Amino acid sequence: MAVKHLKTEEFVAAVDAAPLAMVDFWASWCGPCKMLSPVIEAIAEQYDGKVLVGKVNVDEEPALAAQFGVMSIPTVVFLKNGREFDRKVGVMPPDAFTSVLEKNL
Repeated sequence: MAVKHLKTEEFVAAVDAAPLAMVDFWASWCGPCKMLSPVIEAIAEQYDGKVLVGKVNVDEEPALAAQFGVMSIPTVVFLKNGREFDRKVGVMPPDAFTSVLEKNL
């Protein structure tokens, strides 16, 4: 399953339906976001069927960014049963994200 691009209207339903979710808050003009994108795509493939991997464009969905208090991008938020339990800010190696997923699967 590819990365799911989430809009405000569908965000809650999509995240609540997934036992574990990882959501990347990003923007098209953000250089570090572009660097992180292939990592997010690879994790989506690696955890297909186990984890919802989503992306939220902060320019298109400012209310979601505000709801999660996203102050800088990229910010990756981890949610379990719809509740945030961890976040990573900035570009990091894949294992920074997969280690959080593995501990919570």
